[in-house]
Amino acid sequence: MSRARDVVEVVARALVEHPDEVVVTETERRDRTRVALTTASGDLGKVIGRQGRTAAAVPPQAGAPAPRPRRRPPEKFKG
Repeated sequence: MSRARDVVEVVARALVEHPDEVVVTETERRDRTRVALTTASGDLGKVIGRQGRTAAAVPPQAGAPAPRPRRRPPEKFKG
């Protein structure tokens, strides 16, 4: 497990109502690591936050480079 995966999992479990349904997967391709988060459908909005602010705040905490302006965060969320 990487630090990024651990941080995403801890933050997501703290935000949602059903922490037992949080699933974090990590995929490595070439020089990138993608962390994907799956939650219960009712919890997805809590992880994303208002206008995506919560979701955008997670990558820097996980050690990932900040997304470029006007680009979507590199995570994928499923509800």
